Amino acid sequence: MIPRSLALRSGAAASLLLSALLLTGCAAAVPLEPAADAINPACADVVVHLPASVADQPARETNAQATGAWGDPAAVLMHCGVTVPGPTTLPCLNVNGIDWIEDDADAPRYRYTTYGRDPAIEIVIDSEKVSGTTALVDLASAVSGVPATSACLGVEDVPLPTEAPSL
Repeated sequence: MIPRSLALRSGAAASLLLSALLLTGCAAAVPLEPAADAINPACADVVVHLPASVADQPARETNAQATGAWGDPAAVLMHCGVTVPGPTTLPCLNVNGIDWIEDDADAPRYRYTTYGRDPAIEIVIDSEKVSGTTALVDLASAVSGVPATSACLGVEDVPLPTEAPSL
């Protein structure tokens, strides 16, 4: 016969274990669509190097290939394999050696897309919940696995003519 105190402790431990398992099942996967080039092998390398937290937001499970999400509700979303951007007039920022095109058309949700990397990576940040710069810094290590093939250019990078054209 099992002593009563041992049976009570075993029952309590089993209840705690069951509760923990049920609670971890409550956080549903973040529903996302994979990008067109999500099957690119470089995206798999990015995903395996994604951090456990971004801007102090914990990683969440997603339901699509080559994606990531952080926060509950999700404040940072990542898609690898988006269309590689061409030249643009949108602002380009360099954060920790990664060039990002910044699109604020949906502010306070900001969209950052890598420039000069193939496959391109897109990060969508809810600036009311997290700092965009902090999120980009936290993701730089994973993104840097995709080699840069070009860089953003600014007005200061364009050579000006030294002589006036002759008429």
